Amino acid sequence: MPSFTRRALGIAEDIVYLGVGLVLLASAVAVLGSSGYSLVDGLTGEEGTKRAIELTLDSLLLAFILVELLGAVRSTLTEKGLVAEPFLLVGIIASIKEIVVLGAFERGDRPVEDVAIEAGALAGVVLLLSISAFLVRRKEREPDEGSPEEDSGGVRPATTG
Repeated sequence: MPSFTRRALGIAEDIVYLGVGLVLLASAVAVLGSSGYSLVDGLTGEEGTKRAIELTLDSLLLAFILVELLGAVRSTLTEKGLVAEPFLLVGIIASIKEIVVLGAFERGDRPVEDVAIEAGALAGVVLLLSISAFLVRRKEREPDEGSPEEDSGGVRPATTG
């Protein structure tokens, strides 16, 4: 592929990522503003303090997810490649959000066993994603294969001369 075409596609890719980032940023700001408004409205309204805080917490966790996705887009632009860790963090936050929502105000008339199974499955997802994030981070800290540090057990050979 000619270098001009490669460069043009790279610029187009950056523009799309920038657009995605701007939409994520606008969404996070909108969710943050909405959660602040609903907290104040809920505390002064008829819904009650507990319900207002539950809705605010749900909104704030959504804002965290949007910010982590924005960080993933930023990492992708910086690294010029897909970085897995931010997406794993988004999965962890989303799973925790579902556990909080499930435990706080979504039980309804469901049997306790069903709620416990769903919470256990979500906890398993959090555990697996956490292990994956740990392994990805550990892999990034390892020296590259074939580097002089690895060949000598992490110790650079002495130079003479």
